[in-house]
Amino acid sequence: MADSLGSPPMISLGDIREAQGRVAAVLRPTPVEHSESLSALAGRPVLLKPEHRQRTGSYKIRGAFNLISRLPAGTEVVAASAGNHAQGVAFAATRTGHHATVFMPANAALPKVEATRGYGATVLLEGAGVDECISAARAYAASVNAVLVPPFDDPLVIAGQGTVGLELAEEAPDVDVVVVPVGGGGLISGVATALAQTRRAVRVIGVQAAEASGVQASLRAGTCVRTETVTTMADGIAVRGPSELTLAHIQAYVDDVVTVSEEEISRALLLLIERSKAVVEPAGAVALAAILAGHIPGAGAAVAILSGGNVDPLLLMKLIDHGLSAAGRYLLLRIVLGDRPGALALLTAEVARLNLNVLEVEHYRSGLRLGMHEVEVLLTLETRDADHRHSIVAALERAGYAVEVEA
Repeated sequence: MADSLGSPPMISLGDIREAQGRVAAVLRPTPVEHSESLSALAGRPVLLKPEHRQRTGSYKIRGAFNLISRLPAGTEVVAASAGNHAQGVAFAATRTGHHATVFMPANAALPKVEATRGYGATVLLEGAGVDECISAARAYAASVNAVLVPPFDDPLVIAGQGTVGLELAEEAPDVDVVVVPVGGGGLISGVATALAQTRRAVRVIGVQAAEASGVQASLRAGTCVRTETVTTMADGIAVRGPSELTLAHIQAYVDDVVTVSEEEISRALLLLIERSKAVVEPAGAVALAAILAGHIPGAGAAVAILSGGNVDPLLLMKLIDHGLSAAGRYLLLRIVLGDRPGALALLTAEVARLNLNVLEVEHYRSGLRLGMHEVEVLLTLETRDADHRHSIVAALERAGYAVEVEA
């Protein structure tokens, strides 16, 4: 690993190739897949790199195994993670004869916590987010003389993640752009390094959640910037900022970093389930979200890395509901009627005439916004898209109803 005085140690193509040979025994193949339906929606060829099908449910096994497999037998390792890195470290440690202690946020998804324990790690729940867990893990490792396995701030971890880039160079040699989810920057650092030294014409663009955009802010500032707060459904990339090491790689090899909204993330997640039968976590959907939202310039073929699929089933239900709403597939209306017999029946008859499927009806006779002889009806309707929503509201208003669209 080459470096210059005062600069972080940049990894080389040789480091990534060495990592590829080391991790090959524990990886599952995740060949790139072309999606006709997503290509049609994006207006450009879209390919998916399904790392959510990787062992432990994400690409994180690559970097974790590359580091841990080099340690002397019996070495205790320590890590901090919201879930994916935790599972990668736990699996790699058990596979190579080490014990792992993993710090996870107090609100970490239960399936991720249980999976980490299932791979043999001791899990300690501490802190509100990943950054607090990293601080706790660093202090604990120093107190017990254990080896800290960072989620992104380590050359061996970055080299392991870079094996994704080597695979893309072989599997998708003619693509125009590779789009990569970005939290702390370990994955994009490795992928961009690998592609810069094998397929120089390929652009690499990172994607962050708009409310967790520390890398984008750091690029603008020219130095590491930490955001005050991170508030996003994409907990796998909810990191306040990059390290000097990852920022150096991003500055050297990455073409741009863009952001996506929560609505764009949830729409992409829903489309992956519907069109590709791919169950991913929100962080795993951000690359596709950026492509579908038009944030990736150009019309050439684009690869979206689906970085992880470790999502809590209960959260998935909420995410699907959020995605349906963001995609215009739900419409919640507030309609005030006169409190007289048959008023609700007339309204539902009009809804039936419009050939609408009613998902839910709530009927209230009291409320601060109601008159003495009024009732409030909340209708949740199934819709096709935003245009359909507007046509429904217009039709009900033409029928004489005062309609308010609820958020």
